[in-house]
Amino acid sequence: MRLTSWAERTAERLLPPLGDRWSHVRQVAEQARQVARVVPEGDSDLLVAAAYLHDIGYSPALVVTGFHPLDGARWIRDQGQDPRLARLVGHHSCARYEAQVRGLLDVLLAEFAPEDSATYDALVFCDMTTGPTGKIVALEQRIEDIYQRYGPDHEVSRALDSSRPCLTACHDRTAARLTELTHLADIRGLMPHKVVLDA
Repeated sequence: MRLTSWAERTAERLLPPLGDRWSHVRQVAEQARQVARVVPEGDSDLLVAAAYLHDIGYSPALVVTGFHPLDGARWIRDQGQDPRLARLVGHHSCARYEAQVRGLLDVLLAEFAPEDSATYDALVFCDMTTGPTGKIVALEQRIEDIYQRYGPDHEVSRALDSSRPCLTACHDRTAARLTELTHLADIRGLMPHKVVLDA
């Protein structure tokens, strides 16, 4: 069974009761399918699976620490799944900054090593160009929405003050990879895949 199939079924079982969260996750996974061509050949399945599971730690059945990247990564690890999948989920969208704010950075790093790769960048891109209800948005719009929803004193907003350059760098590297591939497709006379670089 492909990893994506397991991840989709798992997310479909655990996330729909959370309403808009499931709409967000489905669109992040769709974005991942669209941008998978910029990751190494063997990572497409991993990217889409990580997109389906990046918010799995919000499921009430999995909450332990209340920090969803860590709770989700631990659960994935405990299911015996690919360790990279757990690491991508544990660090998705520059989660180390929020872990720092919550006093959990040492725990996160001890259990899940961060990954610096095109696959990680693409996961951040997909999450940060999908709004909370599943609408495609620009990166800056997504960031401003997070500030508005959580308020200035929340851990998420305080972490975003620090993580913004990291999020922007991941987004911009993925956008550049997509632009380069689209340009190559154009000069070769190929039909490029549809992808949203901006809303």
